Amino acid sequence: MTEPTAPDLDLRLVRYFAAVAEHRHFGRAAEALHVTQPSLSRQIRRLEQQLGAQLLDRAPQGTRLTGAGEVFLPLAKSLLRSAAQAASRTRAAAEPSRIVVGYLSHLIVTPAVRELRRRRPDAEVQSLHVEWNDARAALLDHRVDAVVARLPFATDGLHVTVLYAEPRSLVVPRDHRLAGKESVTLDDVADEPLPQVRGSDPAWSAFWRIDPRPDGRPAPGGPFIDALEDKLELVAAGEAVAILAGVSPNGLRPDLLVIPLEGVEPSHVVLATRADERSRLVAEFSACARALLTGPTTAEPPAAS
Repeated sequence: MTEPTAPDLDLRLVRYFAAVAEHRHFGRAAEALHVTQPSLSRQIRRLEQQLGAQLLDRAPQGTRLTGAGEVFLPLAKSLLRSAAQAASRTRAAAEPSRIVVGYLSHLIVTPAVRELRRRRPDAEVQSLHVEWNDARAALLDHRVDAVVARLPFATDGLHVTVLYAEPRSLVVPRDHRLAGKESVTLDDVADEPLPQVRGSDPAWSAFWRIDPRPDGRPAPGGPFIDALEDKLELVAAGEAVAILAGVSPNGLRPDLLVIPLEGVEPSHVVLATRADERSRLVAEFSACARALLTGPTTAEPPAAS
């Protein structure tokens, strides 16, 4: 008996589906993928036709996975990860002197990248921006070989080295009641709302909202946002305050103030690589990072937090 022919899945369509499943919204997914929304809708329909199943329920208020979509999503992620690993390992075999260094917004890797290029002029050294919630996946998917990021994030399967610590600060509008204070504590903002990022890792959210507070009380709620870039706009509008790291008093927009936050654990900037990494080039970059990435030396914009 002849076995049924499996559908030839287009990895691009699978990646599009994964993006919509992540954002739960066709418009936001299309923006992240740099395609138009009508085009994205057509591609998803093509994938559903290939699979013979509806994967997504579309509604004006958003998009949700169908039962079939719930089953396909982890398989799709595994398929995309396997494809990325296959491509990366093949390139590594053909290009042994190549490394991609990832970095999160407002974290500087330039000194270490330049030093590695000086040491290894024969090597191809690239840098790549990584989204705030994508450090581990970028490493395990072999999109990057090393990444400079902020804890907390899931580190299983990774080797992590702390590079430096950054104090956390409170960001308030200029007309806030705490404006002008040299420093504040959590007691000063016990009831102030803090923005909440939809779909964020609970450990990450707990760290940046300091939730629960040291006395066990939950942190107050706050407006929900989908993008970190919306956080400062909420603060400027007087709807919330925010806790950031790596911020100088002159590094924000003119309608905001930065006040040192006393009595809280600092943020830790780390270098992460795959736990099973054996590349000598990655080891060389790690040495450069430990020697040269020791903290911000100039006023920078606010850290992604």
